[in-house]
Amino acid sequence: MLDLIIRNANLPDGRIGIDIGIENTRIAAVEPALAAEATQTIDATGRLVTPPFIDAHIHLDSTLSLGLPRMNQSGTLLEGISLWGELKPDLTVEAIYTRAKQLCLWSMARGTLGIRSHVDICDDRLLAVEALATLREELKPYLDIQLVAFPQDGFFRYPNAAQNLERALAMGIDVIGGIPHFERTMEDGALSVKTLVRLAAERGLMVDMHCDETDDPLSRHIETLACETIRHGMGGRVTGSHLTSMHSMDNYYVSKLIPLIAQSGVAAIANPLINITLQGRHDTYPKRRGMTRVKELMEAGVTVGFGHDCVMDPWYSQGSHDMLQVASMGLHVGQLTGVEEIRSCFAAVTTNPAQILGLENYGIAPGNHADLLVLQAEDTIEAIRLSAERLYVIRRVKILAQAAPRQSTVNFAGQSIPIDFTRANLPNF
Repeated sequence: MLDLIIRNANLPDGRIGIDIGIENTRIAAVEPALAAEATQTIDATGRLVTPPFIDAHIHLDSTLSLGLPRMNQSGTLLEGISLWGELKPDLTVEAIYTRAKQLCLWSMARGTLGIRSHVDICDDRLLAVEALATLREELKPYLDIQLVAFPQDGFFRYPNAAQNLERALAMGIDVIGGIPHFERTMEDGALSVKTLVRLAAERGLMVDMHCDETDDPLSRHIETLACETIRHGMGGRVTGSHLTSMHSMDNYYVSKLIPLIAQSGVAAIANPLINITLQGRHDTYPKRRGMTRVKELMEAGVTVGFGHDCVMDPWYSQGSHDMLQVASMGLHVGQLTGVEEIRSCFAAVTTNPAQILGLENYGIAPGNHADLLVLQAEDTIEAIRLSAERLYVIRRVKILAQAAPRQSTVNFAGQSIPIDFTRANLPNF
């Protein structure tokens, strides 16, 4: 007797009519017509069942702080930075914790059960580190949170960043971050990369740097990050986030850079919603999109994940932590409209970020954690198109969240016609 069976599921790899048996928080079987009984059964009715969404890049310490101390009237990066600086003195552990917890409840409802959050350590009180470390432990039964020590004002530029990093690591931070393009000089930026990668190698920690989040094509710290990753044998444990300057670089230089990134084993994280919103602000027309070269990176074999980055904070007034909305924006901005390219955008919010975060026992296979979503869609392409409803969100066999299928009714020619926009709802011509 199993604890749960999900029957008649479509899987992201294209298999259909699959049953998934779950026992003791683990997947016990994945096969057609599973000959077993269970305490509980969910009939997926040919809908997509997938591992949960993973947000590879967000800032939980600033989330849901929209309007504090005032709105970002220009919508720009620089005004957002100024607003955050104004808000910092009034921050409290309780306020950061409460807003981040509310966001995590949204995350659960949206089927996002893995989060990597950058945490500002350029506040000598380290309030955000304290708040989010506490939240991470409290929410372990519900979702996985990974914290990055982020010297938001610059590792060398902010006087106490180095000692604050040591304190944050002692408080249990998981990953070392950086922001080389925000240092005062290119030389300081490169030195910060070398210093932080060496420190991570010595401590056995992963690295995730905000890298070249600028329109300046001469901001090339990703090159140093890749080189230092090779130097220290850190392949598979280092990530470059944003990489937006790559959008403005000439093709000749990129023809050298992307193979270097692929060789180094550095992963890339794009943040489609935010990258296209904050970049290109100095352009008139033609106006740059700002998102890094996702298609070319994927084609070169680089592991690419997507992040939401901001939700209702000084930099971005929108969002509800819907990773399918992120995948959709990445698809459109990157012109990733080929069949396999669309599927790769789904992978960028599921399997790829799970790999980047080093999550163990993730995926639909026997022995893995019973962390699963049932979506109101037939496949990954339809899931992105519809930002599909999360009908069931399952965490270690328990139903964490659920929703009724979305449906409208059109009164037409004397009939009430149900509409849910799926292919299953199309007329049979």
